Amino acid sequence: MRIGELARRTGVSQRALRYYEHQGLLTPDRRPSGYRVYGETDVAAVRRIRILLAAGLSTAQIGEVLPCLVDDDGRLSPSCPELVDALRQQRSRLDAAIGELETTRANLDTIIGA
Repeated sequence: MRIGELARRTGVSQRALRYYEHQGLLTPDRRPSGYRVYGETDVAAVRRIRILLAAGLSTAQIGEVLPCLVDDDGRLSPSCPELVDALRQQRSRLDAAIGELETTRANLDTIIGA
């Protein structure tokens, strides 16, 4: 399938799909004309990429963890033991950011209430 079809099937813009390719997250085949050709595996890969982006991972991080994920009936599971540690570190960074935001909100509430 061509990029437009992949965009329709995944709900992701063609621009985003090109970006994923540029980041090394997708590697479509190329026709002699230069058109990208995607397969069913790319549909699943885009779904995994979107889940990981929504989980707060950068595209660089996704490039590292994507090979270590197994799609278990619509649920992503790590297949490499070291991946779990990396994901725990990411969760800790998110927890710290949430704590900072809660402090900022409390400071703002104090100012509003003054």
